Amino acid sequence: MSIVKDIPASHKNIVSDAYPRPPFERQKQPFPGLACNMVPRPDHGETSYKGSGRLEGRKALITGGDSGIGRAVAIAYAREGADVAINYLPAEEEDAREVIELIIAAGRNAVALPGDIRDEIFCQQLVKQAAEQLGGLDILVNNAGRQQFCESIRDLTTENFDATFKTNVYAMFWITKAALDYLPHGASIINTSSVQAYQPSQTLLDYSQTKAAIAAFTKSLAQQLAPECIRVNAVAPGPYWTVLQACGGQPQEKLEQFGASAPLGRPGQPAEIAALYVTLASDDNSYSSGQVWCSDGGTGTL
Repeated sequence: MSIVKDIPASHKNIVSDAYPRPPFERQKQPFPGLACNMVPRPDHGETSYKGSGRLEGRKALITGGDSGIGRAVAIAYAREGADVAINYLPAEEEDAREVIELIIAAGRNAVALPGDIRDEIFCQQLVKQAAEQLGGLDILVNNAGRQQFCESIRDLTTENFDATFKTNVYAMFWITKAALDYLPHGASIINTSSVQAYQPSQTLLDYSQTKAAIAAFTKSLAQQLAPECIRVNAVAPGPYWTVLQACGGQPQEKLEQFGASAPLGRPGQPAEIAALYVTLASDDNSYSSGQVWCSDGGTGTL
């Protein structure tokens, strides 16, 4: 005999029909793509995230803050009381303007810093400008990423391989190094790795390598910076519905069934992972460092 129970309102976000499930429409965008053009549009917590002052008075720089996970984190941080600077590519200005408006609506200082983080000099300027315009810096989220599928190593060009490593690994190194001139004791660095670091897909040869490098970077740097009381952690997302997937991150046939193989039967929405970044930045987790926290819809990768 089955028992049907009423579902509390607070739990409705994990009900199977609460978030979109595959199949999805085929939808190809030129890189880097815009979240506002996705169908269905990702949920970054624009209407759902409610803050509770966990990051009151903090100053955060988030790369890739215009869309996807970075956008969700920017919204969450602002509603938790932080001032937020976001970096993004100039082509993503339409998405970025929406994020800036949401940060301002939360009553926080918002700073827009467009530019290409594949350039070391720009990365140094980015950190300097963020710290100056925010009046300090005590949270760094290295989130921006490049993901372009390629069926065979024979077709993976040095140019594309280099672009992925410059975006995902070199920029993280340059930005973090520059940020150490500003980060005080008690600061937090959070990097975005991926389940691809541990279960790499055959079509993401270069991307998966960068995500493994990010996990190792996080664990090593956490030990270096522990004497300075600067914590370093990472989040490893599984299949999340972001524009990264629609602008070359996945073949169109895979995009149609994106997230279907996860135990929850769907991709995650950016709003569902933002709280992890809040938790790692919060003083509530002052003893957590060198960790890689996974969110993959039930696979239990880590």
